Amino acid sequence: MSGINIIQDILIVILAAYMTIDQNGLVIMSWFPVIVGTITGIIMGDLTTALTIAGTFQLMMLGVAALGGASVPNYGLATIVGIFVAVRTGTGIKSAIAVGLPVGLLAIQLEVIARIIVNFLAHRMLTDVKNYDFKKMQHEAWWGPALFSLQTGLPATLIVFFGPDVVKFILHVVPTWVTDGLTVAGGMLPVVGVGMLLRSMPVKKFLSYIIVGFVLAAYLKVGVLGVSLIGFAAAYWYFISESKKVTSSATASADTNEDEGDDYDE
Repeated sequence: MSGINIIQDILIVILAAYMTIDQNGLVIMSWFPVIVGTITGIIMGDLTTALTIAGTFQLMMLGVAALGGASVPNYGLATIVGIFVAVRTGTGIKSAIAVGLPVGLLAIQLEVIARIIVNFLAHRMLTDVKNYDFKKMQHEAWWGPALFSLQTGLPATLIVFFGPDVVKFILHVVPTWVTDGLTVAGGMLPVVGVGMLLRSMPVKKFLSYIIVGFVLAAYLKVGVLGVSLIGFAAAYWYFISESKKVTSSATASADTNEDEGDDYDE
């Protein structure tokens, strides 16, 4: 193994471990697949593959919401692991999904374990506060971030340092119908994600723009960047037009108030 590979392995594990700490802390980096996927692509030296995989997992993430006490797959970890395996082994997006999703599902169980332990730890810290033992409380507080980092750092370490053997073991242990189901779900969840996104947007108001974008992408085969630029131009034109309307309304309202004031003075 070359020195570059070793550095990449270490950085991938650090990224996976820090991602969870950041998610539950300052949220400087964010745990979204497109963000961690971009960083992973820079580490692995293949942004094209990384962004393709990250975009797929991001759309899957849009289709699932962690409401109430529900747990969802860790798509950030799935993105990191999927990109790592795809770039290191030279395989495509299918292997990234086949390996990444099971690891993301495994992270759910590890998250539950971590939260149970942290719950006991929180009660222990409360006892220390009541006993005015603040130094002990501060030391125990570090166990929380450490446990949360393990829930993503440990699976990433297993994949990174044991590589293809662990991947083959996971794929061998997981039944075929499960992996086939995950592949089918991987194809459906992006559609669900886009549907949820459209549901939260004022679709009726901007239906004409959606139709234009669909025609450009589906029939005229315009690339994503081209459609995005056209969408940006349309959004900018709409923003300028609405701003002028607001300014005109405000000016007319001010003129009306001035006229009413003059009549009142008379």
